[in-house]
Amino acid sequence: MPSSPISEGDGMNQKPEFYAHFHPDEHTFVDQAIGWASRAENKHEIKHTDFLDPRQQFILTSISNRFPSLQIVFAGGYPDAERKRAWIAPDYLYVNPEETSIEVLHIASGDTKMRELEHGDYLGAILGLGIKREKIGDIHVHEDFCQVLIASEIIQYIDIQLHQVHRVQVSTEIVSASQLQPVPVQLQEMNITVASMRLDGIASDVFRMSRTKILVPIKAGRCRVNWKAEENPSHHLQSGDVVSLKGFGRFTVLSVDGITKKGNFRVKIGKYS
Repeated sequence: MPSSPISEGDGMNQKPEFYAHFHPDEHTFVDQAIGWASRAENKHEIKHTDFLDPRQQFILTSISNRFPSLQIVFAGGYPDAERKRAWIAPDYLYVNPEETSIEVLHIASGDTKMRELEHGDYLGAILGLGIKREKIGDIHVHEDFCQVLIASEIIQYIDIQLHQVHRVQVSTEIVSASQLQPVPVQLQEMNITVASMRLDGIASDVFRMSRTKILVPIKAGRCRVNWKAEENPSHHLQSGDVVSLKGFGRFTVLSVDGITKKGNFRVKIGKYS
């Protein structure tokens, strides 16, 4: 992307130039990011966003860097957060993301069935209250409770309205950030041997599906590589890539450990549990 700065008007006029760097599905967010950066620079405002995934954080940073005299700060409620809110502001203004905006909802139950609940159960229950995904940060599922990072402007509503998660009656409490207990990322390591580093070949091995069946969700737009939509089954993966397939799960390519005598790749995979 060119490094020359742009103004508010230029930013809107150069949308096609920005679009060339991003997937068509991302153009709506690109428009938003240009607007946020433009207003922050030209109207001397602090723009405060909802939670963004890592790909959106990358897009916003890339666009904000094109505007002179802007700063951008991210915070997700704890140091290793994946989903974060952003503050975009002129560089002469003080920004402290710790002051407001993110709180912790503690969800518990006396029902032992709570131990069977998963990330998607909690997210689904909260979204079922009419809450947008962008208002929800990371979700930490423990054996007997769950803690969710939530935008402060809507946490009171969820605290009052959330009574059930997948048929399990629950109670909720808003707790301080110091009481947050993040769950460390746990990866199930797998060693596979593949003919190439193609997305479809590796994904079919990881999710134990035939190559023919794995093509369906990929071509349907349900796959993301490093949080970017990827519909090309022949896309080549490399060490460090994170792949998610909606409805199936997520994995990361931990390393490529060499080539066999037959020319196949030995690949170490970390599958998110």
